[in-house]
Amino acid sequence: MRVALHTKVKADRIADYEAAHREVPEELTAAIRAAGAVSWTIWRSGTDLFHLLECDNYPRLLAELEALPVNVAWQARMADLLDVGHDYSAEGADAGLPVVWELP
Repeated sequence: MRVALHTKVKADRIADYEAAHREVPEELTAAIRAAGAVSWTIWRSGTDLFHLLECDNYPRLLAELEALPVNVAWQARMADLLDVGHDYSAEGADAGLPVVWELP
């Protein structure tokens, strides 16, 4: 399944957000893959972040990652960089953007 997400980085933390993503821990990327992710791409336009995640099952992926110490630490780091409303916990499993149109 493909999941599109929209988050916002704090305007004064853009450089920190991008720097953090140049050094995502290998343990975290391995855990994301093990939880069923095939790919995850993030684009930025100003403070808007657009994510496209391909995975087997998004709610299950979130549930598997939720309590992992490496993910808990990463989410704490991101919470300092992102505007309110960012939620990659099991409660955020319905946060995907609705599909409006796809090229047939």
